[in-house]
Amino acid sequence: MLLIRSLIVTLLIVCASIVLSNGQGKAPKQGLSLSEKVQNLLDMNAKKSVLKLNGNKFREYVKQSPRNYSVIIMLTALAPSRQCSICRHAHDEYTIVANSYRYSPVYNNKLFFAMVDFDEGSDVFQMLRLNTAPVFMHFPPKGKPKAADTMDIHRVGFSAEAIAKFVQERTDIQIRVFRPPNYSGTVAVITLGALLAGFLYLRRNNLEFLYNKQLWGTLAVLFCFAMISGQMWNHIRSPPLVHKSQNGGIAYIHGSSQGQLVIETYIVMFLNAMIVIGMILLTESGYQSELRKGRIMVISGLCLVVIFFSILLSVFRSKAQGYPYSFLFK
Repeated sequence: MLLIRSLIVTLLIVCASIVLSNGQGKAPKQGLSLSEKVQNLLDMNAKKSVLKLNGNKFREYVKQSPRNYSVIIMLTALAPSRQCSICRHAHDEYTIVANSYRYSPVYNNKLFFAMVDFDEGSDVFQMLRLNTAPVFMHFPPKGKPKAADTMDIHRVGFSAEAIAKFVQERTDIQIRVFRPPNYSGTVAVITLGALLAGFLYLRRNNLEFLYNKQLWGTLAVLFCFAMISGQMWNHIRSPPLVHKSQNGGIAYIHGSSQGQLVIETYIVMFLNAMIVIGMILLTESGYQSELRKGRIMVISGLCLVVIFFSILLSVFRSKAQGYPYSFLFK
């Protein structure tokens, strides 16, 4: 009996020592300290202005405490298979803001720009309950993001200037946007001028076409189309081509009278062109010797003016909320 008791006691001591040794060997892993987080973010930021995060890095640097810095996150889907037509353009605008901040005097360790791609961090989308892209969110130093920490791209768009304004509203850090120089316009003007000069030189002995009223009238109308459609706005503000609508689709018309899209200018230009063609048909119908041909021109011109003016008025009503008048279409 004494031998059995001693064996049992020995066995219990061995088991207890094994459990204690395992417990000491598997101590709970501690997360990064605040200084380590900031230093790692600064090191990554020295290489790229926009930090690429996956699910683990997002939880480590954005969700978990301690944290004394703000993070602007762009959640996107850049893979062509995701068929996000505006994600690439939104990413370009976001990168412009991040670069402007990275190389500006206001740069510090209190704000970082990052992005999470769906293919690299689908768990982040599930965590935030997101099923659309792109989405811009601000994660404050303390607490959880509020409703105002998500940028309303349906209302303000996602141009670099709009993103910088959103950042200023949420972090009180003013970022002056610096766009990279684009010489394509200058090259196009120089090329066009050279071609025009060459054409005039080749026809230097026959310049009667310069006195053609129809030529100058056409050029004047095209200039008016470019101005009233908003091409100057595009040149100054650099708006996006399209953006996401509230129902998740693609919007071709900006929902506010304070903004517009690039594709919207071409739509307005086309509508105005159809109205002008209709007015020309109505005017020229009175000079036709054949009665039947004149009637066809009158009916065609009247249909063009009525239909496309109604569509143009409908576009204006969609931008100027509360405008009471409409014609044919609402």
